[in-house]
Amino acid sequence: MALRFTVRSILPSMLIYAALIALAIAFDWILHVLGWARVGRYLGAIGSSVIISSFAYSLRKRRYIELGNPKRLLQSHELMGWLGALMVLVHGGVHFNAILPWMALVSMMVVVASGLTGKFLLQDARASLKVRALDLKAAGHSADDIEKELLGLGLIADTMQQWRRVHLPLTMVFVGLALIHIAATVLLWRW
Repeated sequence: MALRFTVRSILPSMLIYAALIALAIAFDWILHVLGWARVGRYLGAIGSSVIISSFAYSLRKRRYIELGNPKRLLQSHELMGWLGALMVLVHGGVHFNAILPWMALVSMMVVVASGLTGKFLLQDARASLKVRALDLKAAGHSADDIEKELLGLGLIADTMQQWRRVHLPLTMVFVGLALIHIAATVLLWRW
């Protein structure tokens, strides 16, 4: 079952990504116009906290925690990751003060793009399974046979496992750069 890359299927992810960038620019501009540019300094900590909170989904998926509905936690992970990234982008603004924060910011944007790619892959795999189920039903297979066939395909698990092999290391690079940035900020802050 091949992936169906069509404008209609990837457009939502592209729009979500573009909206993230556009809103960050707009919010940063508004803060500067209002003379509240210093607020952006604190959005980094708030945004980072929101991003960290979004990892409840990962903890639940790996069974480190038992509470929470996995589907809702995934939706929360997506939303909180996006909102946290928005705050961190506003925090970074258009200031070119040092290379390390920009490396962390760029790696965060790569992780966001990777997350949107994972969302697309999951939706595509689910759609492929639905099409296959309809094909089997039309061919006269029983509900049990259809279920066995779909379980045997393991399409969603395989697709997502391959995607995780990329997304997890990208996330670790972002986390590492963000932690170094935070440590450097704490050490070099003019208290």
